[in-house]
Amino acid sequence: MIRSVSRLLSSPAFKEKFYEYKPIEPNLLSLLDHCSNFKHINQTHGFMVTRGLDQDNLLLSKFIDTCSILGFMDYGYSVFSLKTQPDIYLYNTIIKALSKTDYAEEAILLYNRIQIMGFRPDTYSFPSALKAVVHLSAFGVGKQIHGHAIRTGLDSDVHVATALIQMYSACGVILDARSLFDGMNFRDVASWNAMVAGCAKVGDADSACKLFEKMPERNVISWTAVIAGYAQVNRPSEAIEIFRRMQLEDVEPDEIAMLAALSACAHLGALELGEWIHNYIDKLGLHRIVPLNNALIDMYAKSGSIGKAIEVFENMKHRSVITWTTMVASLALHGLGREALQMFSRMEKARIKPNEVTFIAILSACSHVGLVDVGLWYFNSMRSHYQITPKIEHYGCMVDLLGRAGYLQEAKELVREMPFEANGAIWGSLLAASRIHGDLELGESALRHLIKLEPNNSGNYTLLSNIYAALGRWNEVGMVRKEMRDKGVKKIPGGSSIEMNNRVYDFVAGDKSHPQSAGIYEVLYQMNWQLKMAGYVPKECVGPFEYVE
Repeated sequence: MIRSVSRLLSSPAFKEKFYEYKPIEPNLLSLLDHCSNFKHINQTHGFMVTRGLDQDNLLLSKFIDTCSILGFMDYGYSVFSLKTQPDIYLYNTIIKALSKTDYAEEAILLYNRIQIMGFRPDTYSFPSALKAVVHLSAFGVGKQIHGHAIRTGLDSDVHVATALIQMYSACGVILDARSLFDGMNFRDVASWNAMVAGCAKVGDADSACKLFEKMPERNVISWTAVIAGYAQVNRPSEAIEIFRRMQLEDVEPDEIAMLAALSACAHLGALELGEWIHNYIDKLGLHRIVPLNNALIDMYAKSGSIGKAIEVFENMKHRSVITWTTMVASLALHGLGREALQMFSRMEKARIKPNEVTFIAILSACSHVGLVDVGLWYFNSMRSHYQITPKIEHYGCMVDLLGRAGYLQEAKELVREMPFEANGAIWGSLLAASRIHGDLELGESALRHLIKLEPNNSGNYTLLSNIYAALGRWNEVGMVRKEMRDKGVKKIPGGSSIEMNNRVYDFVAGDKSHPQSAGIYEVLYQMNWQLKMAGYVPKECVGPFEYVE
């Protein structure tokens, strides 16, 4: 593409055409500001060529920047390649433009050429090149650029140091990032944000929050990084708490902050709070980007309001493959397997190509409603019709589908034939299926594998214990519980949560730390007693807080 555009730009026909072109707008900067499509870019370039403005590095930089913004980087790079005497400013512009595209490797090559051409990289060169490093995850190259910065004495510049922190964090080398941050003589809000986001990115939400609390100045990016960090490590309650503080301090969230908050709501199933955020988005008039709508669909579905999820979906003007996949998965989650399959048919009619995650949703939908033949057809057509190689997650869905439907022999055969070692999820599906259909031999076999893979997962032991109990084999039940005690496996207490007045309250069995625990237990006692009197709980369960497995 780049070579063909270069030939076009240098051809006599192209030059002859644009020397005849008479532009309507005499001001180049105004022309560039009004460009919105490739035709505009092409005509503006002709305006520059006819007046020799393409030889002005400053004006050419503006042109390339506009190409980058509009997504025509092929054209912009081709124009740059014809420039015989670029200066450092033009080099910085093209490196920055290429750094976050598929031409990131070219950005690194151009950065190296700066020094070959006798220029000295400046405080704009290093951050742009380091963005390319992040895009490529090229940690070795990033270290070399860090060395260049040290040799030029620019490693202490706040912008360069911040870019280095972002690079080390993105490559997972958080200790080096923190060492750079601690050694900075001056830190602006961007450098603080880079360090907070870096900790959040590697899953260290607590360190991110500690840094956040120390920040002398915060902006919306600071708050968003902490909210996203907590949501990422499945600590949604803390994420929502930070979001609430953000409101109290009158910090107006952007789309990215809303995405993080909605993700936390989805984890918690906090419908009231999610609806409030939805209304808040409309109130602020935030641009309804596709990922934001996707997050709303996911939140409503996981919070139990599939109708609202469908409403958001149907009102969307633009939908991505993630949108369709989220909708299929949401319908499957609610046991609406046939509706999920109908949604997938709509997706195909819209000519949206499904991806690997889409098929996990489809196979899950088939599993929920027991459509074994349909599931097998989709599983086999993944490779033949869609050229998608099934992964272990797809095999896991098929094992679950076969196991739930009672095809235990076929499920075991699939596990033997698949090109992967079965993981805990697959053995867990077999263990659950053995409980449903009373296959003790399969249950014991599955548990042996699970103990190796997940030695401290009490749920696996509980499932096998329940199989023995259902068959009246109480000695084996005692042996399972003894094995748990001998291996130090502790049963995780049951928990629940309720949402009230836009707040989510968590409860754990046996926990008395709540300041109103006495009143809570009194209500539980009364409820438990009434259930016993009505015959819903066996009379022999004399304890007011005992739960039947």
